[in-house]
Amino acid sequence: MKKPDSKIKKLEEQIADLENKWKRALADYDNLIKRIEREKSEFIEFANAGLILKLLEVLQNLDKAEKHIKDQGLTIAIEHLKKIIKEEGVEEIKVLGNNFDTRLMECIERVEGKENQVIEVVNKGYLMHGRVLRPAQVKVGGPAKGEVNKNE
Repeated sequence: MKKPDSKIKKLEEQIADLENKWKRALADYDNLIKRIEREKSEFIEFANAGLILKLLEVLQNLDKAEKHIKDQGLTIAIEHLKKIIKEEGVEEIKVLGNNFDTRLMECIERVEGKENQVIEVVNKGYLMHGRVLRPAQVKVGGPAKGEVNKNE
């Protein structure tokens, strides 16, 4: 009579094992669905990044033109373009006067000024949905010409 009991026990173990594998497979499938949805959402958010970068170049040129041409129509067009870009999740990175941060900025020149502080913004930087779309190009302060930085 021991054989049928051991067969039953073995079958019960196999059932439990298959049930655990089935539950793991189901959980993996649920995680896959969630990951695909998240990736799809991120793709949609950043699909326009190339176009936005081109628009940012246009905005930069319009900002430069506005400094020389004081025209109300141009100012209105610039504000409208800024509003559209903001609606797409793009925001300017505010860096002037802040400490230099390699995650958000690109140093294009060292100039006399407070050590490691952004002295001038050459080209504005932008974030898109919290990610760096274009780093700010800045001039960073350091010792005056002829001075030796004691930290180096």
